[in-house]
Amino acid sequence: MAALAYTLGKREINHYFSVRSAKVLALAAVLLLAGCHLASRRYRGNDSCEYLLSSGRFLGEKVWQPHSCMMHKYKYNEAKNCLVDKHIAFIGDSRIRQLFYSFVKIINPQFKEEGNKHENIPFEDKIASVKVDFLWHPEVNGSMKQCIKVWTEDSVAKPHVVVAGAATWSIKIHNGSNEALSQYKMNITSIAPLLEKLAKTSDVYWVLQDPVYEDLLSENRKMITNEKIDAYNEAAVSVLNSSTRNSKSHVKMFSVSKLIAQETIMESLDGLHLPESSRETSAMILMNVYCNKILKPVDGSCCQPRPPLTLMQKLAACFFTLSIVGYLIFYIIHRNAHRKNKPCTDLESGEEKKNIINTPVSPLEILLQSLCKLGLIMAYFYMCDRANLFMKENKFYTHSTFFIPIIYILVLGVFYNENTKETKVLNREQTDEWKGWMQLVILIYHISGASTFLPVYMHVRVLVAAYLFQTGYGHFSYFWIKGDFGIHRVCQGAFEKIFSLWPLSKCFELKGNVYEWWFRWRLDRYVVFHGMLFAFTYLTLQKRQILSEGKGEPLFSNKISNVLLFISVVSFLTYSIWASSCKNKAECNELHPSVSVVQILAFILIRNIPGYARSVYSSFFAWFGKISLELFTCQYHIWLAADTRGILVLIPGNPMLNIIVSTFIFVCVAHEISQITNDLAQIIIPKDNSSLLKRLACIAAFFCGLLILSSIQDKSRY
Repeated sequence: MAALAYTLGKREINHYFSVRSAKVLALAAVLLLAGCHLASRRYRGNDSCEYLLSSGRFLGEKVWQPHSCMMHKYKYNEAKNCLVDKHIAFIGDSRIRQLFYSFVKIINPQFKEEGNKHENIPFEDKIASVKVDFLWHPEVNGSMKQCIKVWTEDSVAKPHVVVAGAATWSIKIHNGSNEALSQYKMNITSIAPLLEKLAKTSDVYWVLQDPVYEDLLSENRKMITNEKIDAYNEAAVSVLNSSTRNSKSHVKMFSVSKLIAQETIMESLDGLHLPESSRETSAMILMNVYCNKILKPVDGSCCQPRPPLTLMQKLAACFFTLSIVGYLIFYIIHRNAHRKNKPCTDLESGEEKKNIINTPVSPLEILLQSLCKLGLIMAYFYMCDRANLFMKENKFYTHSTFFIPIIYILVLGVFYNENTKETKVLNREQTDEWKGWMQLVILIYHISGASTFLPVYMHVRVLVAAYLFQTGYGHFSYFWIKGDFGIHRVCQGAFEKIFSLWPLSKCFELKGNVYEWWFRWRLDRYVVFHGMLFAFTYLTLQKRQILSEGKGEPLFSNKISNVLLFISVVSFLTYSIWASSCKNKAECNELHPSVSVVQILAFILIRNIPGYARSVYSSFFAWFGKISLELFTCQYHIWLAADTRGILVLIPGNPMLNIIVSTFIFVCVAHEISQITNDLAQIIIPKDNSSLLKRLACIAAFFCGLLILSSIQDKSRY
């Protein structure tokens, strides 16, 4: 009765909501979201630097997420490369001095906070020609004005970056009087034109005052209240934003530190100065504001301008536009012809003449329709992956973000099950199921940022090896059997030279660096060998009729089946314990190529030895398994961001809803691409050998032409 209700319910759902209607809904969602983001950028501006300097939230302890963009964590060598021959000046009070120290420590982690607190502090890295100065000017007064005025003179070398701010000292020494606030506003009004003039040639940031933790303030600082700080900040903002009448102020407000301080000031030692982790975050924001547009890090989308359209992108846009126009013309002509051939009514009998036979869809129509759909999908790819239309954010791992989705898909996978058409070992339904649940786990692994958590990382490594083991994918399998690691090193050098040659360097965008290929190859180098050995053993046992693959029958005799099941379960649990207790990735990666086969074989035996287990499969997982390649490829462009380091944000401010909507669109696109490639394959790859060779030659010539044009563009660019 329950099975009947399930079947009827499934038919009812499919009647009202099919894959086709899901794709229509996904298309409507994309158009709506694109329009909303476009309108938002027109209204709020298209400068992600403003978001970085003014807004954001904590994802977790010490992990700051700017609104709408990704922040790169700079290492000291990257910072030096960015700041070569640069001069940065910090001018202000003790809070600015703290920011100065944190900024310098990005360049030189060994730098110590020493020296007289109420004097200027210089720093210089002579090798990189980087100069960073702190100038002690705790009040906005004539002394600070004179310092800034000198920089505005044409004959004086100007700092490339100026970071200024002060207020708490004035509140303290004047006991929080209103007269001091009025004087502060007058002084900053006199300094504002100088800052504006300096901002035309240098990057100038005015740091708004952070809140204090009043309960921890000493007696001589009790007058520094958050109410007074807010009043001084309002004065600074009103003056500096109105310093230019006809255009926007060039002085940038560094107000994000206030948001950071609101969450962390309770950890302050004296109630006034921020803890070190908060200072480091503010310093890293400054580094991103200045260096992202210079170094263009993959995972630093803040402050990066939209890259110009390449020749390949322009040609692709023209090609797909012509395809869409061609399909529309073909559709209109076909529709008019269909109207003319529509059955007419016999006036005498009152019946329709049904002598018209429906003509089959022509290959040209299928080709144009497929290219039309593909063009729309590629436009969405561009909006997500290359344009700055949609937002991007960093990932942050928690156990719940990984394990809750895993449990959820496991329940769905168990709920949606059907009988297999055949009961052989690793039958088609079972392999689709296997690819499906592995792909879903890998997707959750990527979206949740689980690569930072070692036990999860090791188990996913086994899934990748299992995928390669099952499909037979791999690179240069004749090397995989060799055990001499010295030979592998020689091979790496050879492949670096090979991939440095044109057109391979252009096709794969490796530029001679094959580290990523080498890393993946080392992890799964024995997979093809293990797969061939398994296939040989399986065929041998099948030929000798040792296997029993009938419906409901155990794969071996009862005794052998029970022994193998026990060994498999023990092996599976043993590997899981080892993976969970592994100390570091380097150690695990060395053993993984050799021991991962144990976990894979254990799973195969557990899944196939019992006859009842071999006779059913999860239709939920199998559905995703049929589009596993498309899911794996599309995730990098329309679901994740910055080469899996970030997340695409379609709906800002609501991470859960954003994941649901972006995942729904992502799956619909992957399924549509699978259907498009199947349709195109039938047209491009005919059964006739001579026609096949001609079409392959045309395709090869087409791509060679694109490579040549792209190379010409690269040479002209340099």
